Amino acid sequence: MLIYLFPETLPKGVKTLKLPCEVAVKSVVPAIRALLARELTENYGMKQGDAADLLGITQTAVSKYIHHVRGSVLSIGGEKEVKTLIMKTAASLADGNFERPFLALQICTTCSIVRKKRLMCKLCKRADPALDIEQCKLCFLSACDHRFRQQVPLKEKR
Repeated sequence: MLIYLFPETLPKGVKTLKLPCEVAVKSVVPAIRALLARELTENYGMKQGDAADLLGITQTAVSKYIHHVRGSVLSIGGEKEVKTLIMKTAASLADGNFERPFLALQICTTCSIVRKKRLMCKLCKRADPALDIEQCKLCFLSACDHRFRQQVPLKEKR
């Protein structure tokens, strides 16, 4: 199964394999950062520069997230589990009760929730119109997971 990232943008005849993580990094991660930026500035009264410092991004990026210029390809803020995790993460950031790996872990955990709840399937389908998103299980299972190896036999090329 090949997943193309928006094939209409590729030069004619060029095919590229795009993994779900690559689709996520272009859509899910910016959506998560946008939610965090809005939470910090709107609910904690933080200045954009201060929110940017906590998130490890620029003030310009925070401004674009707040004004829906970035991070708006995928709407995930209405998902209860995502919203709860965003609120907890923002609270920890605002209180200063975190270390850098904490933010990375929270973003990865949120992304995992988005993927397991099938919230980015339409983007994968857009990337590869031939993809059967009802049968796709890549976002549910990892190659490191024994269940993945049992369901998807990996054959060596001879």
